[in-house]
Amino acid sequence: MTLPRQSSFRLDGKRALVTGAGRGIGLAAATALAQAGADVTLAARSLDEITSAAEAINATGNTARPLALDVADTEGVQLALNSCEPFDILVNNAGTNRPAAFVDVTTSDFDAIIGLNVKGAFFVAQKVAQQMIAAGRRGSIINMSSQMGHVGAARRSVYCASKHAIEGLTKAMAIELGPSGIRVNTIGPTFVETPMTRPFFEDEKFRQDVLSKIKLGRLGQVEDISGAIVFLASDASALMTGAALLLDGGWTAE
Repeated sequence: MTLPRQSSFRLDGKRALVTGAGRGIGLAAATALAQAGADVTLAARSLDEITSAAEAINATGNTARPLALDVADTEGVQLALNSCEPFDILVNNAGTNRPAAFVDVTTSDFDAIIGLNVKGAFFVAQKVAQQMIAAGRRGSIINMSSQMGHVGAARRSVYCASKHAIEGLTKAMAIELGPSGIRVNTIGPTFVETPMTRPFFEDEKFRQDVLSKIKLGRLGQVEDISGAIVFLASDASALMTGAALLLDGGWTAE
């Protein structure tokens, strides 16, 4: 009897780009990809932060390098990525939020959230995909979404709009890029404790309200996301595209 070949989670010989990689989920993604064997480029506006992160990854015997990049600067993205060799993996992670009641949202809030979460993510993915296609590389693009790309929530109207947009964008990208061997999927975490979200949880009422909706009864940690990122980046998910992988602790189950 010939047993089926086991899919590999290894990423040796692959080049990966992670945006928003200086901290939180982005740093966890970069670390996990490097540990799986990828040559990882950490991109963020804060060069000092990603340089320190890359040095820490390299100190473990893995391979990483920093790239100063403001995802909201479309022209700057084009120039920066023109200087890079094509990537095999993109973790499109840079994003932001400015919680506010719907009736109080300002045009500045709207433009900042949509500009980074949608426009920025769109044009980073477009550039990476263009380079993959030109080089004849099959690849994986992972758009960081949220459980809020599947439900609604108070004080998060623009954020929900941005993540619902990412879910639709991902499906359209998967249809167009599939013939080139490029897979596109989303990861949708629940509330994860990161430097960006931690101040919100200082409000005990908010914290308890969040925990009441997470069926597993705890906030997410960045390590909870790492395995899914390696899975989607690797051949272990070779037949998966246009899909949403929810890591929401059961939030959207009801």
